[in-house]
Amino acid sequence: MTTLSNPGYPPGTVITGKWRNSRYIVERMLGKGANGKVYLVHRAGVRGRYALKVGHDALDLQSEINVLNALKEQMPDPYLVEADDHHDGSHEVSFYVMRYIEGSPLHRFIRKRGTEWVSLIGLKLLEKLSVLHASGYAFGDLKPDNVMVSAYGRVELIDYGGVSSFGRSVKQFTEWYDRGYWNAGSRTGDVSYDLFSFAVMCIGLLDEKSLREASCQLPQTRSVADLQLILRRNPVFKPYAVWLNKALCGNFADSREALNEWKKRMYEGTAKSARPIPGRTPRWLRNAFALSLVIMACAVYFFFRS
Repeated sequence: MTTLSNPGYPPGTVITGKWRNSRYIVERMLGKGANGKVYLVHRAGVRGRYALKVGHDALDLQSEINVLNALKEQMPDPYLVEADDHHDGSHEVSFYVMRYIEGSPLHRFIRKRGTEWVSLIGLKLLEKLSVLHASGYAFGDLKPDNVMVSAYGRVELIDYGGVSSFGRSVKQFTEWYDRGYWNAGSRTGDVSYDLFSFAVMCIGLLDEKSLREASCQLPQTRSVADLQLILRRNPVFKPYAVWLNKALCGNFADSREALNEWKKRMYEGTAKSARPIPGRTPRWLRNAFALSLVIMACAVYFFFRS
């Protein structure tokens, strides 16, 4: 069954599953993309909110559902809740229901909370990619809009419409984050494709202006060298430069190696920042010493007063 229309559901619409009879009430639209619309919904008689995606084409949507089903055993907290069809009065549409991730797209989160979060968010995102890659899939359209971050730094990949099996052409991509756009390789889905996108995404989060300028070149002259030049010019990339260069050149054996190396560099950077400056007493130690003097003075005062 192919969905021939592009239905829109106003708040209050009840979407009822044809096979499972679950009833979902639309609260508002969350977003729309090339292959469907996503709504914030709640289930009739049940607490909690969900995200419900209605597909423009049943076959495309089923491909996403197959990926999410394959990931269920790998994920401690599965993303997919259920899938079904709905008859809206004139035709049938396919939909699936997923956990609702309350948060902000990655770029907005970093803009609000600061670039120091890139290390931790990057670690959690690489963990998600490792699970996906272990199942034989490339995410494909990896970009800040498709990474949702909660207020506490929890990370979730959203919009699995661009996911492709390893060895297949990437279904969806966004130019900036596409390996082919930078003449750095093919658009075949593999581990290196996602890691390249991840690296460009980090560059954009830390120095969007330079990335924008580099992207304005003629298509035939754009290259990885332009991205590497950004890394060398801006000192903000110093903690990440080695890792990002390796990802841009496709030199990681797999996503597990990439994850472990990111983790190692992240903890090394934390240790260096926490290391006291030689010859200088740490502020916390000075404050603690001052507080102990105050407490001792009070004790002496009350001792002699009594």
